[in-house]
Amino acid sequence: MRNRVFIENVQPELDNGRYFIKRVLGETVHVSADVFSDGHDAIRASLFYKHEDDKEWTEVFMQDHVNDYWTASFRVEKRGFYEYKVEAWVDRLSNWYQGFKKKNDAGQDMSTELKIGVDLLKEIKKDYKNNSKIKAFLGVIDMLEKEGAQGAANQFVLTQEFEQVVANYPMKRFNTVYENNLRVRVGRHKELYSTWYELFPRSAANKAGVHGTFKDVEKLLPRVAEMGFDVLYMPPIHPVGKVNRKGKNNAVSAQEGEPGSPWAIGSDEGGHKAVHSELGTLKDYKNLIKEANKLGIEIALDLAFQCAPDHPYIKEHPEWFIWRPDGTIMYAENPPKKYQDIVPLNFESDDWQALWEELKSVILFWVEAGVHIFRVDNPHTKPFRFWEWAIAETHKVNPDVIFLSEAFSRPKIMAGLAKAGFTQSYSYFTWRNTRSEMEAYLTELTQTNSREYFRPNFWPNTPDILPYELMGAGENQFIKRLILAATLSSSYGMYGPAYEFMENTGNTNGKEEYHNSEKYETRYYDWNKRNKITDVITKINKIRKENPALQSTWNINFTRSGNEQIISYIKATEDLNNIIWCIINFDPNETQYGNVEVPKWVLNIEGPVKLRLTDLLTNEVYYWKKEVNFVKLDPSIYPGHIFKVEVLTETIHQG
Repeated sequence: MRNRVFIENVQPELDNGRYFIKRVLGETVHVSADVFSDGHDAIRASLFYKHEDDKEWTEVFMQDHVNDYWTASFRVEKRGFYEYKVEAWVDRLSNWYQGFKKKNDAGQDMSTELKIGVDLLKEIKKDYKNNSKIKAFLGVIDMLEKEGAQGAANQFVLTQEFEQVVANYPMKRFNTVYENNLRVRVGRHKELYSTWYELFPRSAANKAGVHGTFKDVEKLLPRVAEMGFDVLYMPPIHPVGKVNRKGKNNAVSAQEGEPGSPWAIGSDEGGHKAVHSELGTLKDYKNLIKEANKLGIEIALDLAFQCAPDHPYIKEHPEWFIWRPDGTIMYAENPPKKYQDIVPLNFESDDWQALWEELKSVILFWVEAGVHIFRVDNPHTKPFRFWEWAIAETHKVNPDVIFLSEAFSRPKIMAGLAKAGFTQSYSYFTWRNTRSEMEAYLTELTQTNSREYFRPNFWPNTPDILPYELMGAGENQFIKRLILAATLSSSYGMYGPAYEFMENTGNTNGKEEYHNSEKYETRYYDWNKRNKITDVITKINKIRKENPALQSTWNINFTRSGNEQIISYIKATEDLNNIIWCIINFDPNETQYGNVEVPKWVLNIEGPVKLRLTDLLTNEVYYWKKEVNFVKLDPSIYPGHIFKVEVLTETIHQG
């Protein structure tokens, strides 16, 4: 083994290459590694990458930094998978060149050194015989070998032109290669930037006491589009189980006419490939997808792999379920909670392969119907390996399909699902209620290895969760949580009508649940109603659409405000052509004041501060020319600023 270079701590890398990292078109993969060798010889390192359809690798020379730290990057321009690897070697030409300059500076005779250099160049020439730039390379050799021209050759070696030759034509011998199956999956832009609105289709009717249909939802599409949402998500649309059906507020038994929970899937009307008859037909659902697409909206299907006690699977495949000694089927439990209306699948069944294939066929059935987004219910209660396989199999058929993981679970479990292939993930945003908590959480998401695989989708509420912070809360609190969700994360969603119309009454059990939860009953909403929340939602979604800085989660920089109740953060595009600065008051009741620091290093400001800030919520314009500026945030007007920032070069003239 004559390779002397070691390559360690390559980033990004997930579990020694076990999993791929994630990007969308146009994003950059920044690669780093610790590269070192024995002794003091010069070493070089390269990053290689190629798309799965490419035959040749593209090479990027890595840049060395302090303490043997090396970096390089590449931009992903095609969908699918890229491979990348790091290669390093002791470079004898670079080593000679560094020595040449030192010896020349010391006034030594350089004739022998020149001959050594020529010999090295001639050896390297063989490596580049098919290179289109070889003519220029041969000219360098000729220059150094001219009779009686040692002085000129000596001077030429010291030129920038020759230094570039050494940089461009490395002498690779005994290379160390770090491969480890490093891959990046590149998807569509919506994987990173999406705006979700959730509603129950059975509550979409424009008349009280009437069960809504897909056709009713179709009539609501212009409203959803007008508010600026590009994903409409509905709970399961399949037949609802009739056995052990739950009643209002999760009552153990349903009364006559109560619709039950849509997550209790399956009855004598069909299972996961069927549509609940009261909602309409499969044809109606496909038409809803078609009409939504015309307005730039994708319909997300709830993928809940669980069954009601009367699901057809139970008779057709009893081996896919767990049976008690008394012959009854085991229903779902999360002690002390009991879900008598839901039966879990047994993924440890001896017939597990047939079960996997059937569940894959469910996904592909709906993909064929036009569904390209799945919100997956409780994925953490199914094997990770199943999801890794099922998602990969789906992407072979259609790489556009997005899977959102609805797993409010322990951090490592949520991370494991994301690594297994889930495109987006629910997060802990709902329970981060102070400035310090929020800053710490966003730093964890964006500045650690999580960034490579975990794409958060921030939801301030869901049908399952009415956070304590919103219980009894007023308009200011709802707007504050909306602004935070929509600007901190590039993907966010809301359980729409409950949020719009500020439902804030919790269940009497003291838990984070809605009283009279729509999970167990059909509701009536006045869909023609508009209020300040509706207007702010519309305005914020428009701001997100018009400002690319808000279409990434990874570009956040927190700034100091001098007040624990005020959070301040900047998001900007790489070229700084779009800069958004959000300053939010966490106190929904009182006006808060602060002194906000201008982060000159983020805005690439070298001289005095000259900023024009336009508040995109109010259209008010401010000019800042100090490094620390005063802010006042009255939550009754707006609990925050969303500034569009312009860095001025001209002198500020204020009227």
